[in-house]
Amino acid sequence: MDLIIFNDGLYQLVPVTEKMLKDVVILQDLSCFDLCDILRLKLTTYVESINIHMMNNSNSNFIGCIC
Repeated sequence: MDLIIFNDGLYQLVPVTEKMLKDVVILQDLSCFDLCDILRLKLTTYVESINIHMMNNSNSNFIGCIC
């Protein structure tokens, strides 16, 4: 699974690592898209005024996931 990140005018694929999933407790079988939603909530902040999800650790935007 890869995250799609938009940074400096380019789309980048970022592989999901164990470090990203460190605090995530999975209690049942999840689809790839459910896991994508969990990572989006963990790694981003929603900016309502411009309707985007900004990554917490950079100026890049979270677009979605490739499963």
